[in-house]
Amino acid sequence: MKRIWPYLVPGVVLSAIGLIWTLQGFGVLGGSVMSGSSLWATIGPIVLLVGLGLIGVAIVIARRRRGAE
Repeated sequence: MKRIWPYLVPGVVLSAIGLIWTLQGFGVLGGSVMSGSSLWATIGPIVLLVGLGLIGVAIVIARRRRGAE
């Protein structure tokens, strides 16, 4: 279980940040200089996908460890 944390924690954090940046970029979340900016509408989904990729790696590692036991 220890070996998934270096992937799972940053994955969750990056996914949350990426989602927020995406919503701000598309103007769904207001109140920021990032709101309505196409730059953040582009960067946000990329960060979100990297985070989801890290979560996926953690899931694969966890499943392989369970299968080996």
